[in-house]
Amino acid sequence: MRRLDRYVVRYFLQAYLYCIAGFISIWFIFDVSDNISTFLDQRISRLLILQYYLTQVPQILVILLPVALLLALLFSLGRMSRSNEIVSMLTAGVSLPRVLAPLLFIGLLTTAGSTALNYSAAPHGEYAHKRLLEDPQSRRQQLGLTAQIFRNRTDNRTWFIQQFFPGENLFNTVHVVQQDANDNIVTNYIVTRAVYHPETHAWEFKQAKVVHYDEAGNITDAVPYIESLMITDWSETPFRLSSANLRPEHLSVPELRDYLQFNSDFPTALLAPFATHLEYRIALPWTCAVVALIAGSLGIGYSRRGILSSVAAAILLIFAMNFATHLFLALGEGGRISNWAAAWTPNIIFGVIGLVLLYFRATNREPPRLSFYRTAAVTAR
Repeated sequence: MRRLDRYVVRYFLQAYLYCIAGFISIWFIFDVSDNISTFLDQRISRLLILQYYLTQVPQILVILLPVALLLALLFSLGRMSRSNEIVSMLTAGVSLPRVLAPLLFIGLLTTAGSTALNYSAAPHGEYAHKRLLEDPQSRRQQLGLTAQIFRNRTDNRTWFIQQFFPGENLFNTVHVVQQDANDNIVTNYIVTRAVYHPETHAWEFKQAKVVHYDEAGNITDAVPYIESLMITDWSETPFRLSSANLRPEHLSVPELRDYLQFNSDFPTALLAPFATHLEYRIALPWTCAVVALIAGSLGIGYSRRGILSSVAAAILLIFAMNFATHLFLALGEGGRISNWAAAWTPNIIFGVIGLVLLYFRATNREPPRLSFYRTAAVTAR
């Protein structure tokens, strides 16, 4: 790394780290103010409070990193422009893309870090918030989840589960209805406890009653009591049985892939939100790279008036990008557009805008739209 690169990076990192620390501090203060009464009323232990905030940090960082990157780039490049340091670099023969290269590289590093956080840790933050604060019964795990229904359309089985604990392999009071291809009930399993053995992919039904039926619905055989019944050829897993209560925004990348694989027989409309969020998990961190491209192009100005207008344009573009991201995400969840288009279209559109802005800035020309507005303003006067 050249001395010039080290100078630019050091100048930027100082503002970048201050922005990250400041945003996290502001979020922490507001969050404590909102939840302090909950902590005291429910007598939540300090260890659980610490666990709560540790689970929230990845989610907050994924949200704040693009904003911190934007403000740090606009501040550092604007300050260097006002002190004519950018002009001095250009006069020395250094091209504008070369000046911005280390900053764009940091934008890519931020994208990589955001991708790592958004892979698993960040999606669980909102779910942890609901479990640890909004639902004290779920937090203590005394009641678990109740009244769960799961339909296996591939194997024609329907599960009715009275109670189970998410993340565990024990299910209490289970009723399984096996049907044939014509939806005629073939077998009923009424089970006191069902245990899943992941090492053998087998279900063990304890204290079970099994009833068989013919096509007319008449009972052909009934076994009133079985101490332990092992079933080894069923495809259901505890994760799949609990999937009816899952929301796509709370699932990590591996969990979304498992959901789409295990529930591939679900209607397309039900799978669309999960498929869209799977693509969105990968596309969202690239917002950092797009922000670095736009802010890097507009953060440089050759006059005080030019800097202010460029900063305003950069902020408006990022707000427009955020609006477009949520709009396309909603369209993808509703099945109106493809999953890939819903996740990646805003990044592609505003990434191209960033490249165009960089080209015009590198050639010391104003973008056509800005020139049009300037001409209109002069004509109006």
